[in-house]
Amino acid sequence: MPKIPTVRDADLAGKRVLIRVDFNVPLKRGAVGDDTRIRASLPTIRHVLQAGASAILCSHLGRPKNKAVPEFSLRPVADHLGKLLGGPVAFVPATVGPEAERAARALKPGEVLVLENTRFNPGEEANDAAFARQLASLAEFFVMDAFGSAHRAHASTEGVTHYLPSAAGFLLEKELTFLGKALLEPAHPYLAILGGAKISDKIGVIRNLLPQIDRLLIGGGMANTFLAAQGLDLADSLVEAEAVDQARELLELAAERLLLPTDAVVADAFEADAHHRVVPVQGVPAGWRVMDIGPQTVERFSRALHGAGMVFWNGPMGVFEFPAFAAGTEAVARAVAGSGAVSIVGGGDSVAAIHQAGLEDRITHLSTGGGASLEFMEGRELPGVAALQRQPS
Repeated sequence: MPKIPTVRDADLAGKRVLIRVDFNVPLKRGAVGDDTRIRASLPTIRHVLQAGASAILCSHLGRPKNKAVPEFSLRPVADHLGKLLGGPVAFVPATVGPEAERAARALKPGEVLVLENTRFNPGEEANDAAFARQLASLAEFFVMDAFGSAHRAHASTEGVTHYLPSAAGFLLEKELTFLGKALLEPAHPYLAILGGAKISDKIGVIRNLLPQIDRLLIGGGMANTFLAAQGLDLADSLVEAEAVDQARELLELAAERLLLPTDAVVADAFEADAHHRVVPVQGVPAGWRVMDIGPQTVERFSRALHGAGMVFWNGPMGVFEFPAFAAGTEAVARAVAGSGAVSIVGGGDSVAAIHQAGLEDRITHLSTGGGASLEFMEGRELPGVAALQRQPS
C-alpha cells in the first residue's frame, strides 16, 4: 500500500488545522445517543492542540439533502465534544462564508471550532471546487480522519486536499493499518464472516478475499441466496433472485472453504413478536422466512473460529434489530472475541453486537466505517485516501 503522510510528521505549531472527522452519530432528543465515533477522533484532535495549533472540525451528519435541516445540526455534537475534551468548544452555524471565516480567524492555538454540517451545502456531495476552496481557506493544513467517509469523493474528504497540505489522522491511519493487514498480509488460518441482507453488496469482497482466506462463513439474508443456489426452497425468505447465478459460481470457486447455515430460526412474519422456531435449512415451512442462524450453525461457526489467526467480520447473522432473532449474531460476536485471533469487525450491526455483548475490549479492531471497510476489502480505491497519497510524504 502506498505510504501516506500522517499528522505526526507535520509541523502544526501556530497553524489553523482543518480536521475532517466522522461525527455522523445518532442523536436522541437533541443529544448524542452514541459517542463512539466522537471518542475515536479524540487522539487526533488532542495531538493537533498539543502541537500548538487550533482545530477546525468539519463533518456531515445524516442526509439533509443539501439544505439546512435543524435536526441534523452539529451543535449538540459540539457540546458533547466539549464535555469529552474537558474544555470549551466553539460552534458556528455555517460551514463556509463570512461567519465561518470570522470564527476561524478568531481561533487561538489550543482552541477548537466545530463547523455546521457540511451536507447543508450542495457543494459538499458534488465535490464542488468553489466550496472545497472556501472550506480550505479557513485553515493552513488539512487532516483527513473520517475513515467512514473516505470512500466518498466529497469536498470535505477529497476536494480540500487540492488546496491545502494534507495528512492522515490517527484513526484513518489505524483503519488502513488493520484493514491493510487483513487484505494483504493476514495471519492464518484466516477466516472471513460475512452477513447482512444482500449478497450483491458483498460479491466483490468475496471475490477479492478468496485467494487469501482459509474459511468463509456466511450468514444473514445473503446466506439464503447461496442456499437457493444449491436448489433449496426457502419459502418466504429474502432471496436475491438476480444474484443466484453469481452465488452458484462462488459456491463452485470456494466449495471446500465455504460454511453455510445448516439450520435456521424461522418466523411466520417479519415482525419482532412473530411466532418462530428452529428448522433445518432444507425444511423452511411454506409462508415462513429465515430470520437468524440456528443453534447447530452457531456451534459449527464457533468451532471453525476456534484457533483462527485472523478474523474479518462484516454483517449480522440475522434480523439483529429484533431481540428474538439476535442470538446468532451475539453468539458469533462471543466466538470471535474468544477465538484468540487478530479480529477486525466492520459494519454497524456487527460493531453494535460487540458493544451489546460488552466485548469491545476483546476485539483487536472495531472499524468505524462499514461501507468504507467493505470497499477497501473489495480492493477499490478510496478517494479520501488516494488524495493523501498524492501529497508529498
